[in-house]
Amino acid sequence: MTDPEPGHSLPQSQWTQVRKALLGGARDVRDPSLHHKISLIAILAWVGLGADGLSSSAYGPEEAFKALGEHRPLALVLAAATAFTVFIISYTYTKIIEHFPHGGGGYLVATKLLGESAGVVSGSALLIDYVLTITVSIAAGGDAIFSLLPSSFLHFKMPLEFTAILLLIVMNLRGVKESVTALVPIFLVFLLTHILLIGGGIIYNIVRVPEVVTHVSGQFQEAAHGGSLLALCLLIFRAYSLGGGTYTGIEAVSNGVAILREPKVETGKRTMLYMSLSLALTAGGLLLCYLLADIRPHEGKTLNTVLADNLVGGFSIFGVPIGAGFVWITIFSEAVLLLVAAQTGFLDGPRVMANMAIDNWLPRRFGALSDRLTMQNGILLMGMAAIGLLIYTGGKVDKLVVMYSINVFLTFSLSQLGMCRHWIQDRHKAASWKRNLGIHMIGLFLCAGILVIMTYEKFAEGAWVTVILTGSLIAVCFLIRKHYRNVVKKIIEVKRTFQHLANSIEPEHAIPASLKNAQQTAVILVGAFDGMGIHLLLNVLRLFPNVFNHIVFISIGVIDSGFFKGDSHVEEIEERTRKSLDRYVDLARRLGITASSMHSLGTDVVQEASTLCVEAAKKHRRCLYFAGEILFDKPVWYHRFLHNETSYAIQRQIRFAGLTMVVLPLLLNNEHKRNEVKEVVTADAA
Repeated sequence: MTDPEPGHSLPQSQWTQVRKALLGGARDVRDPSLHHKISLIAILAWVGLGADGLSSSAYGPEEAFKALGEHRPLALVLAAATAFTVFIISYTYTKIIEHFPHGGGGYLVATKLLGESAGVVSGSALLIDYVLTITVSIAAGGDAIFSLLPSSFLHFKMPLEFTAILLLIVMNLRGVKESVTALVPIFLVFLLTHILLIGGGIIYNIVRVPEVVTHVSGQFQEAAHGGSLLALCLLIFRAYSLGGGTYTGIEAVSNGVAILREPKVETGKRTMLYMSLSLALTAGGLLLCYLLADIRPHEGKTLNTVLADNLVGGFSIFGVPIGAGFVWITIFSEAVLLLVAAQTGFLDGPRVMANMAIDNWLPRRFGALSDRLTMQNGILLMGMAAIGLLIYTGGKVDKLVVMYSINVFLTFSLSQLGMCRHWIQDRHKAASWKRNLGIHMIGLFLCAGILVIMTYEKFAEGAWVTVILTGSLIAVCFLIRKHYRNVVKKIIEVKRTFQHLANSIEPEHAIPASLKNAQQTAVILVGAFDGMGIHLLLNVLRLFPNVFNHIVFISIGVIDSGFFKGDSHVEEIEERTRKSLDRYVDLARRLGITASSMHSLGTDVVQEASTLCVEAAKKHRRCLYFAGEILFDKPVWYHRFLHNETSYAIQRQIRFAGLTMVVLPLLLNNEHKRNEVKEVVTADAA
């Protein structure tokens, strides 16, 4: 088998063709209407981001109601407290959207207002939270579906839940808007059926309202006279706290502001309004219905299934079981909405991961976008982690909700604390600071109270797992940042050495005689104009003296998660890439060698660089390609994960087009080698 001729196009592997068929073709990052095409209007954001909050009504109110035990009439107070809390937390997150219009949610709030250490705690808690968002939503959806089926079908539950997660992974790899739009009809069916269920439940049992109010009032009076009022209030607060899963999706909109349609702040606030109204009415309404209809837990059935059965399960017209059909549609829509809620974990989790990667808390590859402008590394990791947790817990919702709520309220509490500090510091700048501070202090009290009680009550029942997972992730984040900081220090030393050398080189007015007859072209892959690229250029000239009469510099402007900040981000990257290449071309010319440059923009450095290498082979004769690689004197297993070895990936790719690449090492700890390069080039320049 002969090697392909240089200059041929890069072949597409079978996997690439399958991937393109499943996920769609690459998006054009230069398309001026691209932001408009992939961003979400308020209604779609309500579906994609708000569904997490709304779907929690499938398990949050149930857990709170069960915690009341025999004091069921107190559910009236619980319903009012739940609705009030939804509105308070939602309002505070509306303020967060105003102050952080590019998104970032709890991670960015804690980082900016409380410091980097608080930020990494909040970010780590959010990441575990979003993995659990996926897991608990899928598990609760499975419970809802199988509560309609005979127990003999239960062995299909886990395989179905695994399939659902894999389906969501593929949908999200295709793109944000595509994944959300496909779920709109399901969301609307859920709203309609639950409006009928709650409205019908209240109207049908409206005659019991005076009786319930009297009963609750009597309980409080009796407790006040008997000296047990505090105990009664603590019972309510305990049930209220254990139903904390009801509020778990409220922060999703503030985390996902970046994917909203312009004006982002207004769209975010409108989305928060839709979500808070729907969640407050649904969660509060269900608690009221459980009470008025005297719903009792049934083995293998959710309380919502029992409620729907009691309300219309036996209703039929001319022998047609209309009621049973309504129960099926209602619970099935609830189950599928929980699938939609799992979508929030895939939307916001990778975004938090990308923000942390940009700040060097996580491997930098998690800040990269795919050619479909999705954070595919984060999506895949979130999905695989969710499957792992599903296996560990056996899909038990009560255990998952406890694990889930701990981190939610840790992040909530840090965000509220940060905003309290903000309003205190800015009290001289904003006339309304007292009102805003008061709202956030109420939010802080509620969130911290739920966090403390939930952790205390449920530590032995699964909360300890969340604490260990989150603590471990925080420790890993600090280790990763320490590694990157050490690498940066060494790279700065290299930059200083070779930038000083580059600046000292005087311009040459003629090409050296030894190069006039040379016919070889060096194609050098570079990034920003710094010591790394300069070292690579000078090393090429040191190792291949008097060989090349022309140098082509190739650079890729990487479109990362900052793309969602606005159109100017792409233009800024292109301008920065051009300027860096111009400086490399100028340096080569000062060394007496003709030079030119090529660049492109994209999300996949390997693919874009490989394509430009092929184009260079078509334009220039006898090209030899060069790229650099950072090496450590003592390699460790995690280096390959933290540093993505782009050079070798490009080398593997372009060999299929018959092109030869040499990867030259830069030993960060080897000063002797760097000085050798410096001395040789300095001598040549002299």
